[in-house]
Amino acid sequence: MSLSHVATIILAAGKGSRMNSEMPKVLHPVAGIPMIGHLIAAVDILNPEISIVVVSPEQNDVVKYVSPINTTVQNVPLGTGHAVSAAISKFRNFEGDVLVLFGDTPLITCATMQAMIDARRAKENPAAVVLGFRCKNANAYGRLVLEDGKLVRIVEVADASPEQLQNDFCNSGIMVFDGKRLEQLLGEISNTNSTGEYYLTDVISIAREKGWLCKALEAPDYLEVMGVNSRSDLAMAEAAMQIRLRNAAMKKGTTLIDPSSVWFSADTIVGKDITIAPNVWFGLGVHISNNVSIRSFCHIEGAFIDEYSVIGPFARLRPGANIGREVSIGNYVEVKNTTVKEHVKINHLAYVGDSTVEAEANIGAGAITCNYDGIKKTETKIGKGAFIGSNTALVAPVTVGDGAIIGAGSTITDDVPADALALTRATADVREGWANRFRRGKSAKIKNKGP
Repeated sequence: MSLSHVATIILAAGKGSRMNSEMPKVLHPVAGIPMIGHLIAAVDILNPEISIVVVSPEQNDVVKYVSPINTTVQNVPLGTGHAVSAAISKFRNFEGDVLVLFGDTPLITCATMQAMIDARRAKENPAAVVLGFRCKNANAYGRLVLEDGKLVRIVEVADASPEQLQNDFCNSGIMVFDGKRLEQLLGEISNTNSTGEYYLTDVISIAREKGWLCKALEAPDYLEVMGVNSRSDLAMAEAAMQIRLRNAAMKKGTTLIDPSSVWFSADTIVGKDITIAPNVWFGLGVHISNNVSIRSFCHIEGAFIDEYSVIGPFARLRPGANIGREVSIGNYVEVKNTTVKEHVKINHLAYVGDSTVEAEANIGAGAITCNYDGIKKTETKIGKGAFIGSNTALVAPVTVGDGAIIGAGSTITDDVPADALALTRATADVREGWANRFRRGKSAKIKNKGP
């Protein structure tokens, strides 16, 4: 979808003091990515001609994150009207539609933004369209006042009469303007109020005084316009985003046995006929192909899983895990920065890191690749059809050839040729009858001590 002649202004200068954090509020993650990242992803679908993010002077981390989107600094926090004025100076005389958004609203969808733009472009040609929502007992939100279906003013909650507070149509703050008229409206906002700030909401009354129509559009869901101002709000946004991501996965053909216990990241890619058991967590960068089974209590991030593989239960796939077709990764197995080719079995209690495991290899319980020597990490290569016995330590860098067998309990420090047997064993010292003599001696000592 591409809507021509659209500009977006994202207000992100708020410090978010209620978050009680050194991190800028808009960088707190929802489903693995900063909340402003969700908003930018939705905005990108609109293909805006111009986008500006308004930041405060100390928000270099925000500037870096939103790049290459342009930013402008609101040096002094003098209200939303002042923030939009700081941005509009970057594209004077823009004659398209200007959409004003907030960086702490990660759940708003492109569909809702498009509906706002469509309403602004309707035959009535309103100067502004404001996005509202329904909320009972909304003590923190201004009210949208309508007359004959037209928006006539926005009443701040502190200024609202008891009668006006009965109105449940609340202001989200999200607006779209006719760019040809926006600069004039901004120029007439006054700061003659109790806070001395310039409120963007005042433009509705100003527009009406000029005889310009304004309209309100109702959001399909309150959560779309919910601003995140506290850790509690962040948890609510996460929960809502997870519901959205779970529903999207199931729509694509993934079975979630207990949806509420599966946690996705925003970029998780799932195929069809996947089954995910309860209590599974996906970090960023996970791609799961068709017909994969993920069993309970798996932790997966930065990994690719090919078709017909079975993962878990209690498996951990770390970044760089590239799991091939029809692979079995069992309980308490950790794989990191490793390519595992097709038909490999690593069924229990193993660690495989910085390695390449060729097709049809079998890695036994308790086997590990010793990939770190305290200074650097090096690679282990396990050949096609190789068998790694239980409790084996492969000390990298080392190569195990195709079809080789490593005896259980071995520590392998040198390369093993194809089809060879390699094992390390201490010489057994067997002393027949020793156990009986040991027990008799212990018993005699106890009797000699007496009662």
